[in-house]
Amino acid sequence: MGSLPLPVTLTARLLPVAVLACAGWAYSGPMAEQSAGKEGSESAPQSSSAPDEPGESVASKTYPKPPAPCSALPKSTVTSLVPDAKTAGKELSATDESVRRGCSWSALKGYDYRWLDVSFEVKDSDDLAKKAFAAGDGEKRTSPLKGLGDEARVTSSLKTKDKQDTRESVVTVRTGNLLLTVTYNGSDFESKGAPSNDTVIRGARKAAGDAAASLGSDKGS
Repeated sequence: MGSLPLPVTLTARLLPVAVLACAGWAYSGPMAEQSAGKEGSESAPQSSSAPDEPGESVASKTYPKPPAPCSALPKSTVTSLVPDAKTAGKELSATDESVRRGCSWSALKGYDYRWLDVSFEVKDSDDLAKKAFAAGDGEKRTSPLKGLGDEARVTSSLKTKDKQDTRESVVTVRTGNLLLTVTYNGSDFESKGAPSNDTVIRGARKAAGDAAASLGSDKGS
């Protein structure tokens, strides 16, 4: 899955805290634009009724639909990665829930802000999912991950807007015909800094591992 820069103003995600209104920072996670009712050209889900390429087999369809995203993570993981967040999460709107579903958690504790989201997308076959996963390999600072699904990778980045740093890590996992994407980022509004690279990568990796482990109960459902 490719990088999906989908900006949404941070203040729309949180309660009207004055310090956030002053920060002027914008979030750019993979499900953010969907929650605003928009779709980028790279993020548009492929219709399940779209014809496959010549010679493409649709027999191997491990997951017929995306699992429920807000129950993909245990409460302990949400509490650890996003302190003070409501553990139930907020399911994000998508154009077609039979193709893609996502859930987000966010909270401001003191001056530390954390955002976490999990999204699931199904393709019509394992082969199509493989191609979609490979198409995202051009992302900057991409590293392969072992022990997650059939194949997985992690990216990290540091962004600065209005002198405020935000560090983000994205883990993408392919399991059969399903693509799992986890985005984890954070900012410190007091120092104008951001959590360490290791912190966001480990957090995204932990959430991805838990979400991938949850797939067993939804397989073939």
